[in-house]
Amino acid sequence: MLQTAPVPPTSARRILTASFVGTAIEFYDFYIYATAAALVIGPVFFPPGEPGVQLLAAFATFAIAFLARPIGAALFGHFGDRIGRKATLVASLMIMGLSTVLIGCLPTYATAGWLAPAALCILRFGQGLGFGGEWGGAALLAVENAPPGKRAWYGIFPQLGAPVGFILANTCFLALSFGLSPEAFQSWGWRLPFLASAVLVGVGLYVRLALTETPAFKAALARAEPEKVPLATVVTQHTRAILLGTFAMVACYAVFYLSTVFALGYGTGTLGYTRPTFLLFECIAVCFMGLGIPLSGWAADRFGRRPVVMSGTLFTMFLGLLLGPMLGSGSWPLVLGFLCLGLFAMGWIFGPMGALLPELFPTRVRYTGASVTYNLAGIIGASAAPYLAQSLVAMGGIAWVGAYLGIAAAMSFVAVLLMPETARQAV
Repeated sequence: MLQTAPVPPTSARRILTASFVGTAIEFYDFYIYATAAALVIGPVFFPPGEPGVQLLAAFATFAIAFLARPIGAALFGHFGDRIGRKATLVASLMIMGLSTVLIGCLPTYATAGWLAPAALCILRFGQGLGFGGEWGGAALLAVENAPPGKRAWYGIFPQLGAPVGFILANTCFLALSFGLSPEAFQSWGWRLPFLASAVLVGVGLYVRLALTETPAFKAALARAEPEKVPLATVVTQHTRAILLGTFAMVACYAVFYLSTVFALGYGTGTLGYTRPTFLLFECIAVCFMGLGIPLSGWAADRFGRRPVVMSGTLFTMFLGLLLGPMLGSGSWPLVLGFLCLGLFAMGWIFGPMGALLPELFPTRVRYTGASVTYNLAGIIGASAAPYLAQSLVAMGGIAWVGAYLGIAAAMSFVAVLLMPETARQAV
């Protein structure tokens, strides 16, 4: 069960700032690759050919990090549950940042041949490894310090890192699109957002090195020795929680990556929008995600986790019906409207997850349980979403992508329906 205790206001501010800043940086790193995959990774790192084939290859490298994330979750979760949250969060930030900066230094296919995409895949795996340990620790840092009745509200702070990181990433690419010619951008400009991560990681480390351990983790250590193999305990004793938590997150991931990575490639490739125009659409739309997160976090503390998340999955099913007529129309008001609705739905589902997934597991294995669950959902709901969506468009048209989104949302609705309500559990 969760062990939480009030903390002094100054300490709470420091904790929530560290939780938010770290995840914002990690999400920035992750999203600059997602944006680059839709815009430039294909022609830079793969042989010349059909643009659609290059885009599929770029989306395949995008998926690699999602395969690495559960490994990172298990690795960092092991140490987070055994030695503490602070050291693990520092290590995950450093691995993610180093991988991101090195991507910005890679040679292209034209200069290094197949060594270039091979190195890209290795570093993309490193990004996923670091990201796999980030979210769970940041969520626990916030939630395990929350006063009674405010766990979902505290849990929104790592979640808010997602829209802020996204806006930072897209703003960088938007500025480069306005400031550089297409030739300069493809030649060297795309590297700048990756190299800039070095500065952001330095800021994140400065904030996180001042942290102390959470009261819940200290109390757990005082009662008993930590689990020898937290992952084994989670898999054998909390299988149902893993499965339900994983499928509860699928809709959240699917609607996000279809509304961002896939939509960006589809909008600039098929619909003919310029890169700056569609990046601007995305920046506007992600503000609705930033609105949905605190609203749903507040509602989840007041009404419970299940009704809030279930309402979000129902809305996402409805969006599946709208995807073809709105995004496929090519009309900018309808395209922008769909992006805003899609990212608001993502924020509404995502907000309570900062508290919900940790609440499914006891303190002794919570880092491992929450992290593995969150990142397994990434494999199912996100890793192949842009690739599958692009393939579905080629096979049967944009309406098939809407059907895919509806199925993902239905899976999440059923999972949450079967899940216990955790908001009022004893602490």
